[in-house]
Amino acid sequence: MNKIVWSKHSVLIVAIVATWLTTYFGYLTSFNMKIDNIMQEFILFLNPLSFLLFVYGIALFIKSTKRRNIYILTISVMTSIVMFSNAVFYRFFNDFITLPVLFQTSNFGDLSSSVTANLMVTDIFFFADVFIIFLAIKFIPKTDRVEQSNKIGRKLYFVMTAAVIMVNLGLAEMERPQLLTRSFDRELLVKNIGTYNYHIYDLFIQSKSHAQRALADGSELVEVGNYINANYAAPDPEMYGVAKGRNIIAISLESLQSFVINEEMDGHVITPFLNELTKDPDTFYFSDFYHNTGLGKTSDSEFIIENSLYPRNGSAVFFTHSGNTYQSMAAQLGENGYFTNVMHANNRSFWNRDIMYGALGIDKFYDLESYTVGEGEAVNWGMKDIPFIDQSVELMKEMPQPFYSRLITLTNHHPFDLDEEDKLIPEYTSNSNTLNKYFQTVRYMDQAIKVLFEDLKASGLYDNSIIVMYGDHYGISENHNKAMGMYLDKEITPYDNAKLQRVPLYIHIPGYGKGKTMDEVSGQIDLKPTLLHLMGLETKDDMYLGSDIFSPDHEPFTIFRDGRFVTDKNVYAQEVCYDSKTGEETDMAECEPFIERAATELNYSDMIINGDLLRFKEEQEQSPKLNSKSKE
Repeated sequence: MNKIVWSKHSVLIVAIVATWLTTYFGYLTSFNMKIDNIMQEFILFLNPLSFLLFVYGIALFIKSTKRRNIYILTISVMTSIVMFSNAVFYRFFNDFITLPVLFQTSNFGDLSSSVTANLMVTDIFFFADVFIIFLAIKFIPKTDRVEQSNKIGRKLYFVMTAAVIMVNLGLAEMERPQLLTRSFDRELLVKNIGTYNYHIYDLFIQSKSHAQRALADGSELVEVGNYINANYAAPDPEMYGVAKGRNIIAISLESLQSFVINEEMDGHVITPFLNELTKDPDTFYFSDFYHNTGLGKTSDSEFIIENSLYPRNGSAVFFTHSGNTYQSMAAQLGENGYFTNVMHANNRSFWNRDIMYGALGIDKFYDLESYTVGEGEAVNWGMKDIPFIDQSVELMKEMPQPFYSRLITLTNHHPFDLDEEDKLIPEYTSNSNTLNKYFQTVRYMDQAIKVLFEDLKASGLYDNSIIVMYGDHYGISENHNKAMGMYLDKEITPYDNAKLQRVPLYIHIPGYGKGKTMDEVSGQIDLKPTLLHLMGLETKDDMYLGSDIFSPDHEPFTIFRDGRFVTDKNVYAQEVCYDSKTGEETDMAECEPFIERAATELNYSDMIINGDLLRFKEEQEQSPKLNSKSKE
């Protein structure tokens, strides 16, 4: 009997085992997932099997041997592509692919250099199961006559499949309660239900989010509004309006993390000009400021700063919700006489900016077509920062004032390549080529910011402007922990990974004279109300989730898009509560009050975006005006 089963289903059995083992060894070699105990290791080993038993089991319904083998081989190719794609994506984003990312095809050309840098020869291993199955089809003897599997056999097979699925889900729920309700942590999902099942779950979640807009009726605004009102931070009277009427020049510092500020690399000062600014009497430097971005990276930081909402989980909101109604900072400044614009020497469609900027109420987008890229001034992602800065200031001189200009730098972007003449310091020496080159591109960016200040002073724009500079997202991911540990001279823990999400924030107000270093915990989510209050504009009636950092009521608490958070006392990462100062594990009770709040706040932000709830607020605000006009 066993010989008969093997003869009829040998290729199927080989396929299941080969893909199962290839997937599991792929987990171990290509993804930096933290495994704490033997149960987690067993779940990781088991989780590919539930999907593979089902999807390969469909072959039992195919009568023809040839068609059955073609189906099995096709499935093995598809699963290999899924694992390979996730591995390459993970090396760059330290995360797993989501469905919306696959449809961001307009970015693929610009991302090619980063993708190529993350390819490895060993990636061919992900296709080992395809090769094994091909050999099985070719060399395992075929029977002269293949009958369709009997009904009882198929039923037993799928009963076994269902049992494996239930065991997998049961163990996952024991190990991580409420797993499927905390879908913002994709690593937890992959560790517990597997890559393939995660992608099916992601499809369900994305479909659900699109349905939310159709089902929303505006009643959700009450609950969200109550939360926002309860956490409103009134402006500091001493800071409110101190920059009223000035131009706002906001600089997105590409991939800049705070670990390089006021530090050296092998005796070389990394950021000499930015170091000076931290001590400038006209500058507020925020030393414990964090990015709140997700997979949308720079576009996410733009979204956060304009709206004081969190980006979507697992996708770029610039792509998925560019048709929404927003209450952006640019729109509010525009209503108060500002000429609003973004300056970015890159393709205008990258991250769907040409569409999204319209939704954000931005008057003009100075894209690559607005610049002249001379010989030696191009970089993979568009234009080098120094010539970009020079030409941007020339464009500002022609703008009506007051203006709000947001400049997006480019050079300090993965894979951190520089022309020889732009290398102002040598490379670092570690096992990470990425980190080695990072210090050089950061040094170049620092020089570009120095040029910006010089150009603004020469143009006459400096004195009547406020200059805001912030790191947009991390540049060095957790995949480079070994090299980072070498540079920082310590072993990198989840606590350190969270603290490394600090990015610099500078608010420079020429002539103010009362600047200082502020060590208050804050994030990009807080920037919109902070800036609007500095400009003397009220935000009490706006729907946003951040708070004015200068406010006496500002709470030292910021949330990452993946559910981690930082307070003045604790850091919560990978389900462990750490002491914020020492990095030592501490009592989970210290973090528990904030865990639920972090999940609630992220959920409210998703509700606003997925349901497009601000369209109802706009209708409510317009209703009295319409009624008034009708009475007249």
